Amino acid sequence: MESKKAFIKKATPAGILITLGIIFGDIGTSPLYVLKAIVGVKNVIDYNVVLGGVSCIFWTLTLQTTIKYVILTLRADNNGEGGIFSLFALVRRHRPWLVYVAIIGGCALLADGIITPPISVSSAVEGLRIYNPDIPTVPIVIAIITLLFLFQQLGTNKVGASFGPIMFIWFSMIAILGGIQLLHGAEILKAVNPYYAYNLLYNHPGGFWLLGAVFLCTTGAEALYSDLGHCGKQNVRISWMFVKTTLLINYFGQGAWLLRHSGQVLGEDRNPFTEIMKTNSVSDPNHLWFVIPGIVISTVAAIIASQSLISGSYTLISEAMRLKLWPKVKILFPTNERGQLFVPSVNFMLWLGCVGVMLYFQESSHMEAAYGLSITVTMLMTTILLSNYFVIRRYTKGFTWAFLITYLIIEPSFLIANLSKFSHGGWVSLIIGTFLFTVMYIWYRARKIRNKYIEFVSVNQYLKLFNDVNKDESIPKFATNLVYLTKANRANEIENSIVYSIFRKKPKRADVYWLVHVDVQDEPHTMEYEVKQIIPGILIRVEFKLGFRIDQKINVLFRTVIEDLVRNNEIDISSRYPSLHDNNIIGDFRFVVIEKTVTYDNELSFIDRIFMRGYHYLKIISLSDEKAFGLDTSSVIIEKVPLIVTPVRKFNLKRIIKNT
Repeated sequence: MESKKAFIKKATPAGILITLGIIFGDIGTSPLYVLKAIVGVKNVIDYNVVLGGVSCIFWTLTLQTTIKYVILTLRADNNGEGGIFSLFALVRRHRPWLVYVAIIGGCALLADGIITPPISVSSAVEGLRIYNPDIPTVPIVIAIITLLFLFQQLGTNKVGASFGPIMFIWFSMIAILGGIQLLHGAEILKAVNPYYAYNLLYNHPGGFWLLGAVFLCTTGAEALYSDLGHCGKQNVRISWMFVKTTLLINYFGQGAWLLRHSGQVLGEDRNPFTEIMKTNSVSDPNHLWFVIPGIVISTVAAIIASQSLISGSYTLISEAMRLKLWPKVKILFPTNERGQLFVPSVNFMLWLGCVGVMLYFQESSHMEAAYGLSITVTMLMTTILLSNYFVIRRYTKGFTWAFLITYLIIEPSFLIANLSKFSHGGWVSLIIGTFLFTVMYIWYRARKIRNKYIEFVSVNQYLKLFNDVNKDESIPKFATNLVYLTKANRANEIENSIVYSIFRKKPKRADVYWLVHVDVQDEPHTMEYEVKQIIPGILIRVEFKLGFRIDQKINVLFRTVIEDLVRNNEIDISSRYPSLHDNNIIGDFRFVVIEKTVTYDNELSFIDRIFMRGYHYLKIISLSDEKAFGLDTSSVIIEKVPLIVTPVRKFNLKRIIKNT
């Protein structure tokens, strides 16, 4: 672990190469479709649009990606981890209301993960139309995407090592292709002057709305932060200099090609990126030898970009689960590599969404309308969280306000421009994001309603009762070790429902009572525990302090604690039955999981009733507590107790007594 941390904290050639494969897939494949979206397939190629569009791309990559994310946002690492939920974990204890900002941003990022694979892969595959304009690309793209999602359950550690070299080849290729075009069209270099961006946005008819297409060049910027934990900020920052250089050379090269074709209509079947692959010299426009290799490399790069977003979606959902923002779902670990996980339900949801997007839009040019809207929302939410982080960490007011004002001008402008796409397909990403937000918000709000009315009592007033029941042999022994999961944050408190289960519902005599509590930490990888002997040898509380990226396998963690306590001679877990004790037989452990159900003996407001009903349906499809915590089902008892949220008002019911 320490060597791994040391590796990601410093920049190394190997670290930089791995970073190319993990982080820059999405933003690195944007040249496949950005300039095509800016120019438009039905519009005449306009000199000012090309020059202004390339200028906007240059300054967007500089202001949005380089300054905001690479320089500023990477400062807000959570013990080396990044992402919108990691950032929320840094500020949640100071500004708990920011949970709504984090939920919106997380859902928008997941929605982006559904649209990225179809648009990236289809943009690459559509290059085959140079040979056959009628080739059916939709089945090919769906087949590639399906294989990609089927492959997830096997893990990506084996092929992941090749991602870096492949992306290095990709970035080198796009730089060479763009550089060749620049040799014969250096006029496009004037686009570095921000005047041309200003001229496009404010003087060209409808120029402002082209920001929606320009924004596509920076859609992968959020991944620089989300995948920070896999690479380290120094590797990200150094590799970005190489990536940005190659991207700009290619964008400027595409711009040079477009300028030479001013006055023509691009058309559905032509893409500036594919066109510059048709020749390795401008003087030979029909030289096609590189097209097939170029399309193969483009497709592989698009698959790697999709893989990064899919893996990021798994991580996002697992973090949301730990932070109690998503229903408990099954998580598998196909390899022993840190960060490698597979979420079957999310995998199926993403695959279904990707196939649906592909079948609906058919063409990458049509998907551009839906793409970008959701990630703009994520970036705006990151800006809000980051500005609060700067305040909490006592950055100077001038710096914080300058950051906030700058990006509350830039990002809302992108958002407004992207909203113009709403009726042309942008509604798709909004529907996806809204659905995900509804699930998260219902789960979060319903838990708040339930937890608000969980009754905690002082454990001290029941100490004598614990001692008495422990020694009362007239009560049949229920277990040698009886374990309860408790939500009580204070060591001297216990849920009334646990007291009810032990002493009232059916008295449960045990030799040792265990209270296990999980405290989710703001740090991502914390793994600590504390033990408090409330009644030595009879009532013991174990407090786990786990980071929000740690899988809460209580069965395994609790067993580790028991082994430590036995090793230190703090407890005796051998059976208390004389015959078994004499033969060193370990006593049994039984877990009791208490499910709190909202009964009809409640009066809830209309809104709260809707949330609780939604929570009920989500509970049906989510994992049970014993499965979520990895408990051995053969030793788990499930008890259901009524949760009185709002007691029904007393009715003025009168008894009638008849004289006989």
